[in-house]
Amino acid sequence: MGTFIIGIAEQKVVRFPDKVSTLGLGSCVGLVLYDSVNNIGGMVHIMLPTAPNDSTPNKSKFADTGIVELIRYMTTLGARQRNLQAKFAGGAHMFNNSYNADIMNVGKRNIEMCKAVLKKCTIPIISQDVGGKSGRSIEFCCKSCMLQVRTVSPRSVRFI
Repeated sequence: MGTFIIGIAEQKVVRFPDKVSTLGLGSCVGLVLYDSVNNIGGMVHIMLPTAPNDSTPNKSKFADTGIVELIRYMTTLGARQRNLQAKFAGGAHMFNNSYNADIMNVGKRNIEMCKAVLKKCTIPIISQDVGGKSGRSIEFCCKSCMLQVRTVSPRSVRFI
């Protein structure tokens, strides 16, 4: 059994009994898709809501392309899209600025885009730990299908 750690704008697909983790989610979103029937899970560390119109080399960086890419990758490894469920965390509001508050709230826009893409792909959201002002680190366990969410301030550990 191993734990694989992904960085910003990366994704990884694992099988039972492995785990996948990402650290330091601020306004970024860590999104997990899993197929509990086939014991396959995948995580993407999303930095921004939408990819630019030109061809982007790193689809994992953006919610609109990263989630679709994760689905594609998981299904090539044996997951069934109809079995996929989602959990995600992050999307904190990290920049306190009254000027252009909506533009500066990248976390909120990331959350909204993740929800829109999941809805379009008919993937149910089982749980989420999003928003607020605290950064998070997460770890997904393929065996239990639980997502562990750790925050620094206030210090906490939750399983969703």
